[in-house]
Amino acid sequence: MTSIDTWSPWVVIFFIGTPALLSVAGLAFSLYLTHRHLDAIKEALKNSRYIYIWGPSLGKRGVIWSLLEMSKITQMIIFPRSSLIIGELDPGDLEKFPPYLRRLLLIGMTMIFTSLAWMAVAALLIELR
Repeated sequence: MTSIDTWSPWVVIFFIGTPALLSVAGLAFSLYLTHRHLDAIKEALKNSRYIYIWGPSLGKRGVIWSLLEMSKITQMIIFPRSSLIIGELDPGDLEKFPPYLRRLLLIGMTMIFTSLAWMAVAALLIELR
């Protein structure tokens, strides 16, 4: 395996800087979902306890809360088992959840996890140089 010290400086900058850009893009995409698709998500999950309790304040408490709320909703849809067990998510709402919204939530989650994995590989390469 070659050391990262032997790489071109521009390649190293690209390799180490891209995860940060990808994570910022993922956060921006989550904010986009909050501002453009939150009403459709709330309508699709109208029988779920989480939306019943937090629905009126979703998207109205600031940027950080909007990101946290969108990550919670993404977890409820992409990994629904725990939400179904504790009763936050209605099984009927999960079955009828629109595929285009599920795809958008999956894209946002994939961007964040890809940047996380890329950062771990970059940190490992820097540590092993």
